[in-house]
Amino acid sequence: MMNTVKAVKNAIVCLVLLPRFLVAAVMFWLLDFLCIRKRVFFRMRRAHDEGDSIDPPLCISDSNRMCTVESLKAVWHGHKLDYLKAARLGRGAPNTEVVQLRDQRRGRVLDYARDRRPLVLNFGSCT
Repeated sequence: MMNTVKAVKNAIVCLVLLPRFLVAAVMFWLLDFLCIRKRVFFRMRRAHDEGDSIDPPLCISDSNRMCTVESLKAVWHGHKLDYLKAARLGRGAPNTEVVQLRDQRRGRVLDYARDRRPLVLNFGSCT
């Protein structure tokens, strides 16, 4: 039963994210298309201005393209993380689990809040 609920939830998330992902994919493709088109026209104009100069053939490599499988995977993953995050602007902070460094005891963030005292969280590094 739990596997079915999880599968249905994942299917709904995919359906919600699909339009946003497709818009991002089309934008990447358009940016690639415009860059390639600009290079081709620049080369054609330069060849026309210089006469019969011998230029190497135009080669667009995969290393300078934006619409690749890796970039699309990253966009999908980013959209999914953004959709499934617990913290939202203007809403209450999630009461996430924390671990004490002294004794590795687990607790919740709001367990450390006291009456009439603000709870300050410092996210930083001590290097």
